[in-house]
Amino acid sequence: MSEKPLSKAEVIVFERDLAKWAGLMDSLVRIPFTRQGIGLDALLGMIPVLGDIAGLILTLYVWHKAKRLGLPISQRNRILQWAFADAVLGLVPILGTLLDILIQPSRQAMQLVHQHIQQEYPLENDLHVQHPYLHERLAQKQQQSAFWRHPLISWLWLHSLDLLVLAFILLVVCTGFWLIIDGWGLKSHS
Repeated sequence: MSEKPLSKAEVIVFERDLAKWAGLMDSLVRIPFTRQGIGLDALLGMIPVLGDIAGLILTLYVWHKAKRLGLPISQRNRILQWAFADAVLGLVPILGTLLDILIQPSRQAMQLVHQHIQQEYPLENDLHVQHPYLHERLAQKQQQSAFWRHPLISWLWLHSLDLLVLAFILLVVCTGFWLIIDGWGLKSHS
């Protein structure tokens, strides 16, 4: 008995939840000035043997969800390979934890699922994957008020973090420019 195909809205929620999961497992905290993160998987990996087993079991969550989505068995097997490689390599002290950070099996699995979704359910954008928490909150706000359904408001909300970073960069550049013009405050003001 095959399961009913998912609607695009269900796929978005499904993929957004997987993106939140992958973020939790592999990049909960970003290493400054890199795209690399450290997540629950690496932290669990610091607990000898039990942590690696727990990380394996938690990564299997993605495998289960991918099965529900209809990801082919060959792709699901790749998820299993990453999960087992992460668990086995994680048994090596220190090096195992570093490999947990680099391998990121949940992110790798998420990428496979995302590729499958793009083939089976072509979506207009992937903001629900890039900013899953903001996207989820926006969906809640849109149910409560038409204000949040306006395209410009939605766009501003989903890009709010990017806009804040841009504002910070502009502030730093303007401050630097002002300091250069002012001679680093070393000029005597008469």
